[in-house]
Amino acid sequence: MRRTSIMLAAISALALATGTVRAAEPAAASPDAPPQIVVTASTQDVLGTATTSSEGAITRQEIQRRPAYRVGQYLEAIPGLSVTSHSGEGKANQYLLRGFNLDHGTDFATFVDGMPVNQRTHAHGQGYTDLNFLMPELFGGIAFTKGPYFAAAGDFAAVGSARLSLVDSLPPTLSLSAGTVGDRRVFAGGSVALRGGTTLLGAGEYFHLDGPWDNPDNLRRFNGVVRLSHGTVEEGWSATAMAYSGRWNATTDQPLRAVEQGLIGRFGSLDPSDGGISQRMSLSLRYARPLSSADQLTAEIYGVRQHLTLWSNFTHYLDDPVNGDQHAQNDRRWIAGGSLALAHRFATVGIDQTLTLGIDGRFDAIRVDLAHTRRRAVLSTDRDDQVEEASLGAYAEHKAQWLSWLRTVLGLRVDSFHVADHDLVRPERGHEHAALWQPKGSIILGPWARTEFYVSAGRGFHSNDGRAGLVTADDGSTTLVRPPLLVGATSMEAGLRSNLMRQLTLAATVFQIDFASELTYSADAGQTEAGRPSRRRGLELSAQYRPLPWLELNSNLAFSHARYRDGAPATRFIEDAPGFIGAAGMLVDNLGPWSGALTWRRLGPHPLTEDNSQRSPGYGEINLSAGYQLTPRVNLRADIYNLLGSRDDAADYYYVSRLPGEPAAGVAGINAHPLEPRSLRVTLSATL
Repeated sequence: MRRTSIMLAAISALALATGTVRAAEPAAASPDAPPQIVVTASTQDVLGTATTSSEGAITRQEIQRRPAYRVGQYLEAIPGLSVTSHSGEGKANQYLLRGFNLDHGTDFATFVDGMPVNQRTHAHGQGYTDLNFLMPELFGGIAFTKGPYFAAAGDFAAVGSARLSLVDSLPPTLSLSAGTVGDRRVFAGGSVALRGGTTLLGAGEYFHLDGPWDNPDNLRRFNGVVRLSHGTVEEGWSATAMAYSGRWNATTDQPLRAVEQGLIGRFGSLDPSDGGISQRMSLSLRYARPLSSADQLTAEIYGVRQHLTLWSNFTHYLDDPVNGDQHAQNDRRWIAGGSLALAHRFATVGIDQTLTLGIDGRFDAIRVDLAHTRRRAVLSTDRDDQVEEASLGAYAEHKAQWLSWLRTVLGLRVDSFHVADHDLVRPERGHEHAALWQPKGSIILGPWARTEFYVSAGRGFHSNDGRAGLVTADDGSTTLVRPPLLVGATSMEAGLRSNLMRQLTLAATVFQIDFASELTYSADAGQTEAGRPSRRRGLELSAQYRPLPWLELNSNLAFSHARYRDGAPATRFIEDAPGFIGAAGMLVDNLGPWSGALTWRRLGPHPLTEDNSQRSPGYGEINLSAGYQLTPRVNLRADIYNLLGSRDDAADYYYVSRLPGEPAAGVAGINAHPLEPRSLRVTLSATL
């Protein structure tokens, strides 16, 4: 924390010392030179258009300059969001936001090119969000929201959402990377103009990573994208095909006592056969056109084929003292869905208004099973389900500019879900239907002196796993219990956004969010489970300052207080709920041939048990990126991760596991996944 304080103080002092300098206009580029990226801001200015003080949009410039060890960490450009890992690089990351450990994506809805990424009724966790099918070179930007105040967002969006856009064109590019932890990458891509204004884009990558682990990850990832586009976002269309394949070994979170006893090293694994296989193919279509000067139509449709197998051993010899507790979680699914929205602009007695009507639907055909395995060989099948899950949502949103200083955004959304589950092991059949109405609204006051004030309230939800859960009674008998299909969340927040000083943007938000049921992680099941009702209150602060044409300073601090809303006060602490998430950094571009970024992130201490008797110290990390333009078309870049060599743990949990020779009931203890040590990655890129 002392190093962190010194860094924050240095950034603040630099910001105050440099004063306010207006950004210079970029120099005209040579016709033969590639386009120059000029830092205008890491986020877009949404003053006058934003619904809340906590929403925003990340620019492509920020994404391209940001040092990220894994592709999911590009989302850390969203203020208050932490992205980490606890088990293998091919697996979905861990996401933490607003005092929530969102596990692998629960309650944070993510979309890529209009496609929802979160997986319902998933083998490993509700809302599972794997972004390994993305290539950073194709990111066009990220639009993000927080809270359930947006009528167009449905399942999993109660805490937040991110919509990642893809670029339509890319200069022919070849990129080669190599690093000190067995990381190697080749990227090639580019676009060509076809007849009639249509653009064809193609790109592919191969990525290999071992990591620092005693049992190397040996991640092998292949990605490919073909995209046709025509026109603009408001009037045009695009068709995108994506394919991804990955294989890897995994070092999961390990018992600290195994390290202390010398059974394994800090980067070791008690079961080196853990790992995974993942494939994904998708096709998405987007169409937009103005029907008149007042009406805008937008339509999206997508289809996804996805398969995942995870081999994990979290409890080791607790359940099976002979073969161990490794299990295989298999998830194979087809997804089809789409959305349609019509926005109508009109004026009544001089009041500008927009009414948007929309519908969205999704169908998942899922085969999901759980098997007991030993070194990836199946010993028995514990669960095997065929699940069909369908949802339909409809919404209306009304925006009005009543006065020059008063805007309102009012929305109403209804979602209807139906799940049919066929348990092939028992066998049993079940089905469930649920619907939920969600009113939402915001009042925006201002701007006064380039400052706006926001008050928002609304209701959102997440869906639960559509399968019935197996519950064991005291007498040893088991029954299937089906949790509520839809879990409601209510939230309110107030905040402000200000551009009072030139080149300085400030935002502050206070919020409260209540869930009827908290989704929590169960190590024994390797899965999320529906739990107790919860409440979170918090404060978020963010600042972005451009003192020089080539320099931006930014800082984001998020504080939260998380408690269950039932039970005795001594057992109301929410496990793995961080009380603080912080980030700060600087972004440099067009400093002659130099560019780069320095980022600090910190996940604060948090309880590991509901009585707060076991706590995690959290972790901190500083990453550095430095690029040099060797020629107008060739760039050399070096990224250093964990610059100060922090020995913190990236993730830790408290649960019961059993090592050889320990009591049959097992031993409760901390299980941790260490932060990757200092490493270097060098990238040489050329545009043709």
